[in-house]
Amino acid sequence: MYQTGSVASLLLRGEAMNVGYVTAIAALAGAALGGLTSFANSWATLHAQMKAQRLASSKSRRRKLYKQFIDEASRTYVDALVHDKLDISRLVGIYALISRMRVLSSQKVIESAAGIAILITDTYFQPNKTPTELQAMMHDGGVDPLRDFSGVCRQELETDLLA
Repeated sequence: MYQTGSVASLLLRGEAMNVGYVTAIAALAGAALGGLTSFANSWATLHAQMKAQRLASSKSRRRKLYKQFIDEASRTYVDALVHDKLDISRLVGIYALISRMRVLSSQKVIESAAGIAILITDTYFQPNKTPTELQAMMHDGGVDPLRDFSGVCRQELETDLLA
């Protein structure tokens, strides 16, 4: 009769070991390794999917935010070109959008947006533009202060700087 003990102690003592034990141990080790491999593969796949989903969600939020900023800044800039009375409520809306960008966006986007807010504020303190002056500005490209902002936003979204 064999005494009970570990496989290693049996081998060290030179005692014969039942082949059934070796087969059972190998089967258990194979099952454990297969289960661990399956778990690791599932975890890695899930992790990659969640990262891609977070990136897509972040891009979507930033796109909406940039669209809101462009809409609001465009309207306010046109108002500043033809009026000399500062519209504080519109400027507050622009600065609120910039503050939201500080949470979600790159430093370049934030700096560009802040520059537009300053340009709009300064424009209110300049003389109102006549239709002839507006036409000249259209031809010179001076009516599109958001061009650089749009470019910076596009670059950020295309290169996934925040990924």
